[in-house]
Amino acid sequence: MLDGEKIVFQNKLPTTFNPVNQFKKLITGIDFQMAVATGYGRGLVEEMNMGCPVFTITEIKAYAMGVHKLYPQARTILDIGGQDTKAISLSSKGKVLKFEMNDRCAAGTGKFLEFTANVFQIPVQEFGNYALKGNKALTINSMCTVFAETEATSLMARGEQPENIALGLHQSIVKRSVNMLKRVGMAPLLVFAGGVAHNRCVRYLLEKELELLPIVPQNPDMIGAFGAALWGAKNLLT
Repeated sequence: MLDGEKIVFQNKLPTTFNPVNQFKKLITGIDFQMAVATGYGRGLVEEMNMGCPVFTITEIKAYAMGVHKLYPQARTILDIGGQDTKAISLSSKGKVLKFEMNDRCAAGTGKFLEFTANVFQIPVQEFGNYALKGNKALTINSMCTVFAETEATSLMARGEQPENIALGLHQSIVKRSVNMLKRVGMAPLLVFAGGVAHNRCVRYLLEKELELLPIVPQNPDMIGAFGAALWGAKNLLT
């Protein structure tokens, strides 16, 4: 929630299987003049009776606006979220020049990490630290979540160190993301956003692969919401 361009309130909840209910919890007791929704559930918000104007914008636009406001020198965005991965190239004015988006399956996303962490019986929040204990990233050939699980299980059965398997799973995500960045024309400064930006192993491997230090915002999974709010503040005044 913004007052002008200043953040005065922010909160988040797991999406769960009832995103509308979760959204209602987030806005209970809050007064606002306009709502702007982004992400996969934006259409659901648009259909709700909010008692105020409701608009929707794409995640691409939301991330571009949020990142450009926080980091005007940024030229590339990598967003690895729960459902998709996005690589975005920005102009000096924050306009989207080119983007790639993987949204057809869970490959390389937070859901991929969550699913594979379950194989190791480790909470996804601790999976990155666990993988950093590995000293050799084992090759994972498939990015399909189900097949990757099968590969990881087979490697365990062969006696491979679980930490090295976990490191290999993280490496496969990073390699896929780097290929997307290269296709949009990766240029510094690079901002790494989305929930997976909290993962220390992905951050480390990304830095190693690109040979540069990505900028990770303080709240990397709120950048899209911030950009949507900025769009709303701008259009409320016009």
